[in-house]
Amino acid sequence: MSTGAIAVRGRPGMQRMPGGVFLMGSDDHYPEEKPARPVSVDPFWIDEIPVTNAAFAAFVEATGYVTQAEIAPSAADYPDADRAMLKAGSAVFTKTAGPIPLTDPAHWWAFTFGADWRHPWGPLSDLRGLADHPVVHVTCADAEAYAAWAGKRLPTEAEWEFAARGGLEGAAFAWGSDFEPGGRPQANYWQGRFPFENLRLDGYERTSPVRAFAPNGYGLFDMIGNAWELTADPYDQPPAAKACCTTSKLGAPGPRRVMKGGSHLCAETYCRRYRPAARYAQALDTSTSHVGFRCATNA
Repeated sequence: MSTGAIAVRGRPGMQRMPGGVFLMGSDDHYPEEKPARPVSVDPFWIDEIPVTNAAFAAFVEATGYVTQAEIAPSAADYPDADRAMLKAGSAVFTKTAGPIPLTDPAHWWAFTFGADWRHPWGPLSDLRGLADHPVVHVTCADAEAYAAWAGKRLPTEAEWEFAARGGLEGAAFAWGSDFEPGGRPQANYWQGRFPFENLRLDGYERTSPVRAFAPNGYGLFDMIGNAWELTADPYDQPPAAKACCTTSKLGAPGPRRVMKGGSHLCAETYCRRYRPAARYAQALDTSTSHVGFRCATNA
């Protein structure tokens, strides 16, 4: 396998991945990551950083695009729903007051009217100071609309994992085999007892600027933690995974996409998905305060 990204001019803000055969997945962590197997990917380009609020705002200004979280759900699409809940909004994480059973994500997720990419923590919040944070509260359709406008696409799961590994074959983490080298967090994830105690040893309560941590071996930032990233691949694995910090349940019906990388809510004691091999499902019609994306193109 090639040992580094290829420095080629012509695609500002992207890195060219060399492609090749790599060991995808893991036999050492969650069931849905098995088996570790050799996978081949062609060379491709991928964004150095996740799509930011500033970049997404430029797209919206140019096109007038309205995200799914800004549109009230249709009663025809959700005939069994409480009519009072058919309002525009999105899922927002809220810390609990203390320890609780970690069996039901509804304890820390709430569908919040008025939450969207412009109002990431609810209708009274805004994007002041968050221009360089990853855009969140986007669905797969929103991400694909941005990618098409930018002349790009979403990466496949294999492309995403190849890029996240940064040339480190078989390493558990994007930065190597040690979780916290020198005792320092290498990405934005949860430190403390989830979901009520965030020690913020990484410096952040929620999302962080997209270049707040060092890049991986391919010069890519934020491949791990901060915000989950959507991919182009459907999630068709059987519902074998353990609990996660997301709103999704792997046994839930309906079409889903693979998302990768974990988020600022992944905790050592609960959801250890801040690894390149980790994967989880996201429903196509769901948006949350910790899911974003980055784009790729063919080489």
